[in-house]
Amino acid sequence: MTTRPDLPVKLFYRIGEVAHLVGVETHVLRYWETEFRSLRPKKSAKGQRVYSRRDLEKLLRIKDLLYREGYTIAGAKRQLKEGEAEGDDGQSEDAAAHAQLRRDLTELRAQIQAELDAFDRESIDGDE
Repeated sequence: MTTRPDLPVKLFYRIGEVAHLVGVETHVLRYWETEFRSLRPKKSAKGQRVYSRRDLEKLLRIKDLLYREGYTIAGAKRQLKEGEAEGDDGQSEDAAAHAQLRRDLTELRAQIQAELDAFDRESIDGDE
């Protein structure tokens, strides 16, 4: 799945926000949750549905399949399953981005630790 830059950058979205972004009513989202097994939003401590960005992008794909391309629910399920079977480029891109982020953060952590060590040495040398 390709990342859509026009979506707000957040970790989680509430059902009202998702309904607005996708352009359907909340009851439609709840219905799609029952039909598409890969769509399982988490629930907050208060029991509200919270969708990830991946959920939101999948919902946009489902809407596109159903409304623009004219697939039935069964046809949309097949299309999504075929897309997953072929290998989702978005997942491999996400994995590569995640790995790069991890490397960058590890390097940054090492730099910060080196600076802290140097600062500690300077403060110890200055006390003598």
